[in-house]
Amino acid sequence: MDITLLVKISAKAWCLSILAALHRGTAARQAPLLAATGAGRTAFAQSLGHLMILGLLERNPGHGHPLRPEFRLTLAGEAAASMADRVLAITPAVPLLRKSWTLPILAVSTQPRSFTGIKRDLDGVTDRALSQSLKALEAAEWMAREVDARARPIRAQYVGRDVGFQLGEAVGVGSTVRLLHQPDQSNVT
Repeated sequence: MDITLLVKISAKAWCLSILAALHRGTAARQAPLLAATGAGRTAFAQSLGHLMILGLLERNPGHGHPLRPEFRLTLAGEAAASMADRVLAITPAVPLLRKSWTLPILAVSTQPRSFTGIKRDLDGVTDRALSQSLKALEAAEWMAREVDARARPIRAQYVGRDVGFQLGEAVGVGSTVRLLHQPDQSNVT
């Protein structure tokens, strides 16, 4: 999955839950989806609208018949729903997963990364948001912080651990992001 799309999906609290519910076969109508996610009406409506803006969900043009679904996943939405289902299969929808930067940070941290390396991969994250998210992930034991005291200046490396590592792997963007930032080895003599 593209990291930019993952950041956009995680911007609204209930997008992952909605996508996973659709992937698992919940009826694509507002009432069953609302019940399946456990979200409040306002937050649910905002997340649903956000998924439509992203092009992952669309209104069913044949809606009107009581048995026809109100919404349907687009092709891109099916891939995102599959990812959301994998993520929520690892751990149920905990409040930490509904925070904007949790999943993108874990996705790019399947290998040890520095603070600036994570920030570079997550376009749009502020230093404060990244710092608070890393602290929350450490407190939940989803992220490990390793300090290399031998390096000058001293460097901290962050890496997903246990559930955090599994979540990062389930998203499947970590290796793609690392490949984008590899130095060009072709000019080395």
